[in-house]
Amino acid sequence: MLLPAVLVALIFKYAPMPGIIMAFQDFKPWLGISGSRWIGWDNFQLIFTMKGSVQVIWNTLIISVLKIIFGLAVPVTFALLINEIRNMKLKRSLQTMVYLPHFMSWVILGGILLDVLSLDGVLNRLVAALHIQPIMFLGEANWFRFTVIVSDLWKEFGFSAIVFLAALSGINPDLYEAAEIDGAGRWQQTIHITLPSLLPIMVVVFTLSLGNMLNANFDQIYNLINPLVLEKGDIIDTFVFRNFQGGQYSLAATVGLFKSAVGFILISAGYYISHKWTNYRVF
Repeated sequence: MLLPAVLVALIFKYAPMPGIIMAFQDFKPWLGISGSRWIGWDNFQLIFTMKGSVQVIWNTLIISVLKIIFGLAVPVTFALLINEIRNMKLKRSLQTMVYLPHFMSWVILGGILLDVLSLDGVLNRLVAALHIQPIMFLGEANWFRFTVIVSDLWKEFGFSAIVFLAALSGINPDLYEAAEIDGAGRWQQTIHITLPSLLPIMVVVFTLSLGNMLNANFDQIYNLINPLVLEKGDIIDTFVFRNFQGGQYSLAATVGLFKSAVGFILISAGYYISHKWTNYRVF
């Protein structure tokens, strides 16, 4: 059963890895990797000295960190709340409703958000009805970050909660029965039984999410960004897409290698910390 997934990983993840050599070359497609000129760390120096590159890295980190924090807290909270619902029809209906946005592409959602959040969109009409000045959700830098984070949460929190709901179903019911006998209420049971039982899977999700610290979701940002919010909304991937067109393979490979190296360091550090603090380990 694992063979197809292993083959896909080998073909699309590991087989292309020798291509990182391009990050240290002035790569020319007609010369190939073996014939292109070696330039050492020049590409890395160019990347970090380009105008706006440092700000782009900070933007990516801020958006990614906030997405990771809320992307863990909100699904856990939702899983705890929906787990308390005893009406199965209501429970399944709510789950289906919150899962659906995950299966919609950001091209579709981007168009919807542009219409809903524009100055004459539905949301600003409601704001105007309350005699409040219209808000430029996608045209003002700070509001843009807020919109990006909230829309990403809305799209993904339901699907992300699946793993926590599965973990909740695996908790031994005898623990709750013993707690009830001892006089523990639902809140005390949540604090002393449910959350400690969820801690290992929360650590796994958090540790794995660290590898995407420098991604921040290109699809989402690309479909929502505009020149008015580039200062605080531009991320590494959109910066690369906008500036490294025209066959600049070496610079693109440099950025990819930098992101992969940072992701590896963060995942390793997260795994080490989780092992020390929660005694969780995979290997």
